[in-house]
Amino acid sequence: MNGESIPAKELNITLPDQTKKTYRTGITACEILREIGGKSPGNILAVKVNGMPVDINRPLTEDAVIELITFLTREGKEIYRHSTSHILALCVKKLFPDARLAIGPAIEDGFYYDFDLKRSFTQEDLEKIEAGIMEIIDSDIPFVRKEIRREEAIELFRKLGEPYKVEILEDIADETITVYQQGDFIDLCLGPHVPSSGKIGAVKLLSIAGAYWKGDEKRPMLQRVYGTSFPDKSELDSYLKRLEEIKKRDHRRLGRELDLFSISDDIGPGLVLWHPKGAVTRRIIEDFWKDEHYRADYEIVYSPHVAKLDLWGRSGHLDFYRENMYAPMKIDEVEFELKPMNCPFHIVIYKSHIRSYKELPIRWAELGTVYRYERSGVLHGLLRVRGFTQDDAHIFCMPDQLEAEISGALDLTLFILKTFGFDKYEIYLSTRPEKYVGTLSNWEKATSALERSLKERNLPYQTDPGEGVFYGPKIDIKIKDVLQRAWQCTTIQVDFNLPERFDITFVGEDGKEHRPIMIHRALMGSLERFFGILIEHYAGAFPLWLSPVQTIILPITDREREYSKEITERLRRAGIRSSLDDRNEKVGLKIREATLNKIPYMLIIGAREVKDNTVSIRKRSGEDLGVKKIEEIIDILKSEIGARLTT
Repeated sequence: MNGESIPAKELNITLPDQTKKTYRTGITACEILREIGGKSPGNILAVKVNGMPVDINRPLTEDAVIELITFLTREGKEIYRHSTSHILALCVKKLFPDARLAIGPAIEDGFYYDFDLKRSFTQEDLEKIEAGIMEIIDSDIPFVRKEIRREEAIELFRKLGEPYKVEILEDIADETITVYQQGDFIDLCLGPHVPSSGKIGAVKLLSIAGAYWKGDEKRPMLQRVYGTSFPDKSELDSYLKRLEEIKKRDHRRLGRELDLFSISDDIGPGLVLWHPKGAVTRRIIEDFWKDEHYRADYEIVYSPHVAKLDLWGRSGHLDFYRENMYAPMKIDEVEFELKPMNCPFHIVIYKSHIRSYKELPIRWAELGTVYRYERSGVLHGLLRVRGFTQDDAHIFCMPDQLEAEISGALDLTLFILKTFGFDKYEIYLSTRPEKYVGTLSNWEKATSALERSLKERNLPYQTDPGEGVFYGPKIDIKIKDVLQRAWQCTTIQVDFNLPERFDITFVGEDGKEHRPIMIHRALMGSLERFFGILIEHYAGAFPLWLSPVQTIILPITDREREYSKEITERLRRAGIRSSLDDRNEKVGLKIREATLNKIPYMLIIGAREVKDNTVSIRKRSGEDLGVKKIEEIIDILKSEIGARLTT
C-alpha cells in the first residue's frame, strides 16, 4: 500500500432508543452513551451487545444492537452482585493474605465467595471485612478485563498460590482465558462486571457456612461468606427486614416448636419423621387431594417402593438419572432399585392388558414415595430431602385429546393451589431442545396445546426456548408466598419417549394399534416440600381447616373440668379437632401457650359459663368473640372449615 493509511472500519450501531448511527471500530458503549447523553451513564452497569451482556468499557468490533443493563433487570442484579463478590475477595486477600480463593458467584438476592483459610472467620472478621469493602468502594477501583492464554493463566495463578483457580483452568478447554484486575488483585472470571467498585452502594455480609469444594464431601471444606448488595441503603434495610421475617417463618424452627416433624441422625439425613400434629395436616392435604382427583375423573393407584433394576434401564433413568439413584440391592440374585420415579409403574399397569381408544383418556394418580440421592450439603429441612411423596399423576391420551387433558390438568392445578392460599405465580413454558425424541408435528401440537391453555386463562408466562426435556415440552409453575418468594411446585410435561420405550399402544377405531401420548403431572411437587412452604407461608398459623388442633378448651379452675370435658367431646363429635388443657395452671399461662402453639380458637370456661351453659371464645390473634352457646360455636367453626378459608 506504499504508506497509504487504511481507514478504520465503521460500525453500524443500533442505540437503545432504536436510532441507528455509525461509529469507528473500537469505540466503547460507555463512550457512545456519553456522546448521546452528554454525561457519564450513572445507573448503567453494563450493556447487551447483540443480546450478550458485556462490560460497558468493552471495545466494539462489529455491527451491534445495544441494550442497557441496570440494577432493575435480572442481568443487572447478577452483574452487580457478582462484582461485589470480587470486591469481597479483594478485601479478604488484603486482610488475610494466606486465604486461597475458590469461587464467588451471584445468587438469588445476593452473592457468596468460598475461601480456604486455616483459621475460621469470626463475626468480628465479617465486620472488619465489611468495613474494608466500603473503603474499596470509596476508592472507586476500576474492573479491568484482560484476555490471556490458558497456559499463561495457569502459571499466573500457580505463582499467586491459588490452587483452586489452577484446578478450574485445567478443566477448561478454551485456549483464551478472561481475567479481571482491580489494582494488584486479579481474579479468574468471564464477566461482565460493573465499570468500577464505586458503582456499588450498600453492602452487608450476612453469614458464614461450610461448603465442600465442588460439593464433594471428599474434597476440602471451605468457608463460604454470604452477602448482599443494593444501590442504596434504604433498599438494603428493606431487604434485611425481609430476611428477619423469613427467619421468623423458617419451617425448620417452627416445625420443631410446633412439634410437626423432625429429621434425625438416627434415621438418616433427608428422611422426614412426621409427628402426630404434622401427620394430621398431611392427612387433610391427602384427603382433599384425593377427593378433588376423584371429582376430576382420576383413579388412584399404588405402586411398590422398589423394582427390578432392569425397569429403570428400560425407562432410561439409568442413562439420564443414575447419579440421583441409590445403589441397587440384591434379592434372590436379582438387582432391585429404590424408585426415584413413579412413571414406569403406571406404564406397567397400562400394559397389563390391551387398551381400546374407548378407554382413553386414562388418568392415574398416586401419592407415591420416591427416593433420590442428594448431597448432604444441599439438604434443607423439608425443602430438599432424600425421601419424599410426590403428588404424581400420569395421563394416557390420544393426540386429539391432548389439549383438553392439558387444560383439565391446569384447571385442577390452579384450583388446588388457590384453595391452599396461593394465587400468584411465575409460569414458564419450555420448548423443544436441540436433542429430542418424537416427531416435529407432535412437538408443535403439544407446545401449542400448552400455550393455548395458558392464554385461555390469561395467565402471564415466560417462554424458555429450548428448555423442554428431551421427551417433550412442559409448563412449570412457581407459586409466590406471602413474602413474594417463588417456589417451584407444579409441572405439566408432555412425554413422547416412555410410550415409545415401553411400546405401549391402544387399539383405535380403525382396529389398528396406535401410540398414546403421556402427560406427567405433579401439582404440589411433593408433600414434604409443599408442607414446608405452607409452614413458611402461614408462619405456622395454619387456616382453621388445615390446623392440626382447631380449638383448645381452657377451664379457669378445677371446678369447670367436667363441663370442659363435655364441651371437648361435643366438638370432637361434630368433627372439630379439639384438645383440653385442664392443667392446674393460671388461665393466662394457658392462653399464652395456646397462642404460641398457634391454635386458631381458644374456648375459655369459668363459673359463669358453666352456670349459663355457654363458652367464652377467643381467636389466636387476641380478638375476643364474646360468650356463645356451644351450638353456635360449632356452626361458626364448621362454616369456616367447610369454606376452607385461608385468611
